[in-house]
Amino acid sequence: MRIVFIGSGQLACPVLKALLDSPADSVVAVVTQPDRPSGRRLRLMPCPVKAFVADCGLVILSPESVSAPEVVEKLAALSPDLIVVVDFGQFLKQNILALPSKGAVNVHPSLLPKYRGAAPIQWAIAHGDTETGVTVLFMTEKMDAGDIILQEVVSIHDDDTALTLEPKLAEVGARLLTKALDLIREGRVIHKPQDEPRVTFAHKLTKEDGRIDWPQPAAVIRNRIRGFVPWPGCFCEVPDGSGHRLRVLKSRVESRSGVPGTVLELHGDGPLVACGEEALRLLDVQPEGKKPMTGAAYLCGHKMKVGELLG
Repeated sequence: MRIVFIGSGQLACPVLKALLDSPADSVVAVVTQPDRPSGRRLRLMPCPVKAFVADCGLVILSPESVSAPEVVEKLAALSPDLIVVVDFGQFLKQNILALPSKGAVNVHPSLLPKYRGAAPIQWAIAHGDTETGVTVLFMTEKMDAGDIILQEVVSIHDDDTALTLEPKLAEVGARLLTKALDLIREGRVIHKPQDEPRVTFAHKLTKEDGRIDWPQPAAVIRNRIRGFVPWPGCFCEVPDGSGHRLRVLKSRVESRSGVPGTVLELHGDGPLVACGEEALRLLDVQPEGKKPMTGAAYLCGHKMKVGELLG
């Protein structure tokens, strides 16, 4: 089949590799996001997919809007049989979805209809789920609402973060898409409509989603810390007069109690902070403007007092 691949993020790269390795299919174009400013110097950098295919000799399009008429015209001229979308970040309108003769499919990192939306991996961990998965589905104009082709369950381990879970889901997604393409090619797909009453959403993350709410149980906060690595990251404000933020990268729940947000201990593996239920040991942190460090190293170089209240 002639395939147009549309994707940008790291999750998409293993799926694209599986397509490029398939002897039965031909990737006729790759559509990605435009280069964006990155780092302290705000240099323009390509997205992971664009970097991945830079030397592959493929047709690469990086439009600000994939649904712009000139982009649609270019894709239509390629006569695609199928469009495959993974981790793209733009909404596809009907003028794109109607181009391929066999439709458009999406590889989505959740067990739909749970966690439709932009951040399913992050919210699955943040909510303390013990399993998630990958869904391959046909696309419609309604976000993540099309008929399911295939699904596979993936366990979420207690030490998983968004960084460790994403490559596991990408590997499953590549394998699952290969199976789905065989079904489409052979005309053996069984369309499974989604159960609308069971729909939940994983909204796009904002910086404020990372603010630590100390009155929450320690286990809830720890899950959000795991889920929101590397972005937006979970943070609190240190009461040293500067108002600087301290990012918490790794933590451990301990059986202590106190007024939520209060520093209980300043020894061992890092500061111990009271939560709504139990307490949280800050094992790895990153002071504003500095590199990540252990909680113990932070205590060696920064003033913090028992009884202080973190914001």
